[in-house]
Amino acid sequence: MQVTILGTGAYGIALALMFHENKTNQITMWTKFEEEAKDLNKYRENKKVLPGVKIPKEIKFSNDIDESITTADIIVFAVPAHALDDVAFLMRGMVKPTQHLLVASKGIESGTCLFPTDIIAKHIKSRNIGVISGPSFAIDMAAGVPIGLTIATKSIATKRATIQSLQNRYLRLIPTTDVIGTQICGSIKNVIAIAAGMLAGMKLPESTQAMFITESLHCIKNLIHALGGNKRTILSYAGFGDLLLTCTSVKSRNYRYGYMIGAGEDKKKIKEYSDNTTVEGLYTLTSIMQLLNHKKVSIPMIDLIYNIIVYGEDPKTLTDFLTKED
Repeated sequence: MQVTILGTGAYGIALALMFHENKTNQITMWTKFEEEAKDLNKYRENKKVLPGVKIPKEIKFSNDIDESITTADIIVFAVPAHALDDVAFLMRGMVKPTQHLLVASKGIESGTCLFPTDIIAKHIKSRNIGVISGPSFAIDMAAGVPIGLTIATKSIATKRATIQSLQNRYLRLIPTTDVIGTQICGSIKNVIAIAAGMLAGMKLPESTQAMFITESLHCIKNLIHALGGNKRTILSYAGFGDLLLTCTSVKSRNYRYGYMIGAGEDKKKIKEYSDNTTVEGLYTLTSIMQLLNHKKVSIPMIDLIYNIIVYGEDPKTLTDFLTKED
């Protein structure tokens, strides 16, 4: 199959390597920056985001979006959530009904409170759209270790095309039709990871972390139900799997940000970190609060995290929350 990946960041490259495992795939990666496309074609490495990871010569790079998607069977959105609207706008009128759209971006758009598939749907009409999500740091995927992902789609054709082209000896895909629930899990886990980092920064042990993750599962399950998804999605790779990874690993930028808050590090240092690092949970936190307020839904754990981040409440209120009686 011909596969085009929109975005040349760490996760986009990792996905390209997974598609490349199936030698019948022809892969193009698109970036809007002409100089970046030239450098990647020449040096076969993105030294900024995945240093040391060599990109096979069969993978092509382009900054021409029309050329990149015209003949593609599968188009993968692997740009940051805040860039999705601009990229989808560029593609208006270009996408054919037979092409499959896969969304790897996670988050909720600020202001509109739209999920990635909704953002794309504003500009592109397609019944063949799906979401891939799950516990998978780019560096781990690029290393060729066993990884499990959820493929969420209501299109049987998209499910089959994705599994046929992407599943390989390293990567296992489990299908579901719960597109909204899968996107909720992929978005909210970054917010939860900030709080998990706070607990670690306060030097609380693994037992408390386990308690927090368990309570978080109930929180996310209630959120999925409130927004029209399937509560069982919390038990998928996109749910518990991604939550567990993001809430327990120092590789997570969200976890690291929360750790700095919990450890009481200097506020200027914390702001410098968030200004120079993509902390997805911060982007999502405001959006999820707007969405919950619009839906008139209250999720106490999300309210608490919001109050700590936005209003500067003491992170120790997290422990009070965990032990309070219902």
